[in-house]
Amino acid sequence: MQKWLVALAGTLAFSLSACQSTATPPPAAHYPNITSQARQALSQAVADVNAAKAKHTLWTTTAAALQKARRAAAKGESDLVIKESDLASKTAKLSLQQLHYPLIH
Repeated sequence: MQKWLVALAGTLAFSLSACQSTATPPPAAHYPNITSQARQALSQAVADVNAAKAKHTLWTTTAAALQKARRAAAKGESDLVIKESDLASKTAKLSLQQLHYPLIH
């Protein structure tokens, strides 16, 4: 039982450290080479991810999708921005819904 708790604590610490970023990328408005639809999707994703961060429910896949969307925006790849931003928004909302799940069945 004690080994299980140690493993769980280690996994949790690793997951939380992966969610933190030291560099703050520019907001979606600073990417002039993408479409307005891509800018809007990126802004929505940032808002959804920030809401999940505020409740401490951000998933690593969500953070990774947002990073991919920002990299694509910097390269001017609007289609990829929309795809990754939508994934980030959806998973951020799912992580917030997870708060309402019962702890024990």
